[in-house]
Amino acid sequence: MTRVSFNGFPEELFIFLEALGENNNRDWFNANKDSYRHYVVEPVSDFIQAMAPRLDRITDSYLADPRPNGGSMFRIYRDIRFSKDKRPYKTHVGCHFRHMAGKDAHAPGFYVHLEPGKVLFGGGVWKPPGPTLAQIRTSITEHPEEWTRISQNKSLRKRFGSIQGERLKRPPRGYDSDQPCIEDLKLKSLFLIQEEDAGLALTPELIKEIERSFKTAAPFMQFLTTALDLPFNRKPPAS
Repeated sequence: MTRVSFNGFPEELFIFLEALGENNNRDWFNANKDSYRHYVVEPVSDFIQAMAPRLDRITDSYLADPRPNGGSMFRIYRDIRFSKDKRPYKTHVGCHFRHMAGKDAHAPGFYVHLEPGKVLFGGGVWKPPGPTLAQIRTSITEHPEEWTRISQNKSLRKRFGSIQGERLKRPPRGYDSDQPCIEDLKLKSLFLIQEEDAGLALTPELIKEIERSFKTAAPFMQFLTTALDLPFNRKPPAS
């Protein structure tokens, strides 16, 4: 797959998100929809297209789909059906490069997040359904040495710190408090996140740093993927 160049996001993307934060209503958004398409949707789609060959070299089972609708870019619209916060729009931009078998944000995936002041990227699985989380916990208990080797890897810890996610206060049902890796078994989400200043997003270095970040996260992502009986690489890497 041919590498596509990407020279960074336009500063106007963050200017638009800041303005949206101050004018989070449908009238303002509709009046500025052209700016949204030009400064947000188009460059994000270009970024996803540029990420596709880089991601494919790490894993060919996770997809970088540049389509503005139904692809890797999250919708700007908030789901307010069951929320007390009725603001209709997100004030950040997210890209989720999820597994080809996944259908929603709860599938394992690599992630990129842009908001005024910072950019975040990494990977993992966010609030997976109970059966999915149970599979991951089972794999951790069956392979504690492999999990520890991956989660305590020096390069991973230096780049991301610890594995993050909301934790149960007590061990999950069926697990003892002295169970190996018990703190990780308490996690309800498991993800790695690297945070950088938004200025990085304006430069060609962004996509290089994201690729390095995804490579560092790859063993962690492969463990999660394998735990769910899914392929991480469907074909041998190119020689």
